[in-house]
Amino acid sequence: MNFISTRNASPPATLSQAIAAGLAPDGGLYVPQQMPAARTLRAGESLAATATELLQPFFAGDGLEAALPSICAQAFDFPAPLQPLATGNDHVLELFHGPTAAFKDFGARFLAASLSRLRAGQERPLTIIVATSGDTGAAVAAAFHNQPNLQVVVLYPDGRVSPRQAHQLGCLGGNIRALRVAGSFDDCQAMAKQALNDAELQAQVPLSSANSISLGRLLPQMSYYAHAALSHQAAYGTPLNFVIPTGNLGNAMAAVIARALGVPLGRIVLATNANRVLPHYFNGGAYAPTASVATLANAMDVGAPSNFERLRWLYAGDDAALRAAFVSRSVDDATIRDTIARRFRDHGEVFCPHTATAVQVLEQLRASGEAAAETHWAVAATAHPAKFESVVEPLIGREVPVPPALAELLKRPAHADPCPPDYAALRETLLAGAG
Repeated sequence: MNFISTRNASPPATLSQAIAAGLAPDGGLYVPQQMPAARTLRAGESLAATATELLQPFFAGDGLEAALPSICAQAFDFPAPLQPLATGNDHVLELFHGPTAAFKDFGARFLAASLSRLRAGQERPLTIIVATSGDTGAAVAAAFHNQPNLQVVVLYPDGRVSPRQAHQLGCLGGNIRALRVAGSFDDCQAMAKQALNDAELQAQVPLSSANSISLGRLLPQMSYYAHAALSHQAAYGTPLNFVIPTGNLGNAMAAVIARALGVPLGRIVLATNANRVLPHYFNGGAYAPTASVATLANAMDVGAPSNFERLRWLYAGDDAALRAAFVSRSVDDATIRDTIARRFRDHGEVFCPHTATAVQVLEQLRASGEAAAETHWAVAATAHPAKFESVVEPLIGREVPVPPALAELLKRPAHADPCPPDYAALRETLLAGAG
């Protein structure tokens, strides 16, 4: 299988080439030249087994094909359980049991396992540049830490991530460098994309991406949706609908592609915070990226979601068909706070702000009848609430236990270098690191 750019101005690439490059030369995002045909799938005995079967068509004929089972085993060595919620036919897919307590661990570890194989024997190190609104950078840093011939530069918006997120970003050292940018996530993302499109820089400092613009991040994220939906269908005989909290749209895009491959996923609803670019579009407005707004659910503070380009490609640019296929709703900070406090008071459930955003949207769908009582729905729980203790603990009136892996990271000293929201400064930093 070959992969092409969403902008149709780059030559086709193999999967290995697309993963290594991150971004297509024309600035577009890599997508399959032809989507694999939908097929009947079964849940494997493990998440890794399901991932291997699901991803095989994308790896067919590629140099990484033979390594796919071992890559999946290496990346997916922790669970993604589907748990019942207190409200009827509602579930939560817990995606926070990895080393940095966020769903980004799945894709980051898969990408690291892939790139470590692709870079074996290379003389020059590859620098992974990643912009993060909170969780991506920590997952990438942990996945790539001490990997030979690979370096990571993480850009994050200073003061716009939680204290524990910021600590994770700067606590590893070694081949990991954190830059705290005096701007927004959108500034960080624009700087990273500019670096990836800088041919002169790339000639001196080979670069790739670990954001959800990377196929090596996006494709493996299909796996936990597939494993949950296939297991659920086997148990209940019904498709599983999802509400997915979304910022850069990569996690939801993975579910959309999985559904196109034959995974029994029903409706996919997009939950956002006060950054309303997607709800505005799906309610009939023009797609109009805006400056991001800082919220409690900071990992979703995105005003220009990159993967919208892939979603539009999947629907061949047909805005009417795309709008008809999805619902997107926005939840403000006050409602996020209320949802966290109320669900704990009424049911003993503890959610991070991002998960609470999706829970609130599911409550709205249930109350309006858009989600019929007999249908089964799941919320994607994207991060452990302990990562947002300053928000969650005052609302529930008790401490949130810290997962052991996260506790170990928080024991390490942390450091991040300041960086202005200026590409020239980033370019100078990357060149200095290569020297």
